[in-house]
Amino acid sequence: MLSKTAAELSRALADGELSSEELTREYLDRIKSRNETLNAYITVTEDDALDAAREADHLRAKGQAGALTGIPLAHKDIFCTKGVLTTCGSRMLENFIAPYDAAVVERFNAAGAVMLGKTNMDEFAMGSSNETSYYGAVANPWDTDRVPGGSSGGSAAAVAADLCAMATGTDTGGSIRQPAAFCGVTGIKPTYGRVSRWGMIAFASSLDQAGPICKSAEDAALMLNVMAGDDARDSTNQQLDAEDFTASLNDSLEGLRIGVPKEHFAQGLSASVQTNLQEAYRVFEKLGATLVDIELPHNGLSVPSYYVIAPAEASANLSRYDGVRYGYRCDAPKNLEDMYMRSRSEGFGEEVKRRIMVGTYALSAGYYDAYYKKAQRIRRLIKQDFDSAFEKVDVIIGPTSPHTAFRRGEKNNDPVTMYLEDIYTIAVNLAGLPGMSIPAGFSDGLPTGMQIIGRDLAEARILNVAHQYQLHTDWHKQRPEV
Repeated sequence: MLSKTAAELSRALADGELSSEELTREYLDRIKSRNETLNAYITVTEDDALDAAREADHLRAKGQAGALTGIPLAHKDIFCTKGVLTTCGSRMLENFIAPYDAAVVERFNAAGAVMLGKTNMDEFAMGSSNETSYYGAVANPWDTDRVPGGSSGGSAAAVAADLCAMATGTDTGGSIRQPAAFCGVTGIKPTYGRVSRWGMIAFASSLDQAGPICKSAEDAALMLNVMAGDDARDSTNQQLDAEDFTASLNDSLEGLRIGVPKEHFAQGLSASVQTNLQEAYRVFEKLGATLVDIELPHNGLSVPSYYVIAPAEASANLSRYDGVRYGYRCDAPKNLEDMYMRSRSEGFGEEVKRRIMVGTYALSAGYYDAYYKKAQRIRRLIKQDFDSAFEKVDVIIGPTSPHTAFRRGEKNNDPVTMYLEDIYTIAVNLAGLPGMSIPAGFSDGLPTGMQIIGRDLAEARILNVAHQYQLHTDWHKQRPEV
């Protein structure tokens, strides 16, 4: 039962095959038996989950249930949850109990979903392997010696290992899509501003976006129906009317123009990932799609541009953690300056401190024009590349990651190599476009991911493309033996 998709569980609940309380207890039991190995959860809210499940069953009995009423989910520990520990995977917030719910959490609560707990993550969402968490690394369910990807690796691992039916994540440079690829699940980063960021603890404000991590494109559509929408509390929200992302899932792909970016098939892409993608392209062609070669000439500049802009915004956002108002405070400070210095030095991990330093340097008076301003100009060129490509094609499809999940500790001593993990995903964030990763095969027993990119606000289209692919393949149905 636990390996079913959220959509399948929703139908089972509607048919009376089981209750939400029974389903929730099964997930909680599995978390107890598996989480010690995977370290996917930081906090498990057992009592609250069972109360929410009983309430969901009550609503269903009254005929007031929605599609996700009674479905157990987990929230990435970057979303504020009222009365529940919210840590961002950092010592800085190890005792922070959020006084309110993030907009995303509010929406799932209103939909009747059951929160099982908060998932592990790279500290303040900074990382590509889920090894920077203060609470320890997360293990990949397909091979526990390997990473699940980051920063939403806890959510991806939990979904893959059936420790929840679905989970929320955030994506600043690939942090939903890369873990989805490494763990063999489905994840979508919506258009920037499609989902409210209110109550989502900020890393890089012009790049961060919340999105679903789940087992199928149909599940992602159901989740996005809940998550997306206007929110006046978030000044970056696009204030769009509600949309039913499930409505076009079954549309034909006849005549679909698929862009194949040559830059994504250059040196560095593993042969097995490329072979799996070629097989996927053939599936699409059988469904009536046409392949079109395209170029994204500034894609190679996305990583250096991102690692100026994101750290710059991080240095500003994380300046609030000073040991004064909330968060970690050092013991027995000698004076105010000592308290600031030691609280931040002891409260933040090495990767977070590295990015704060890089960002502060890039924003300093002598280097702002040379680094930050130039990076923003490159960002505009990257967006123009996508705009030009979408004049010729409807979607762009390529690899999510150059390879399968790597071993834990393999890249910890080489930050630049770690940063290059997001070579195919970062440009999508810089351009603010929607992108998703779905399973597209295996290599040596490990899943590989395929990335589908759409034009602005084209979530329904890429979900349709993903759903049609999943109707004709079964990669998304494969489950690891934890």
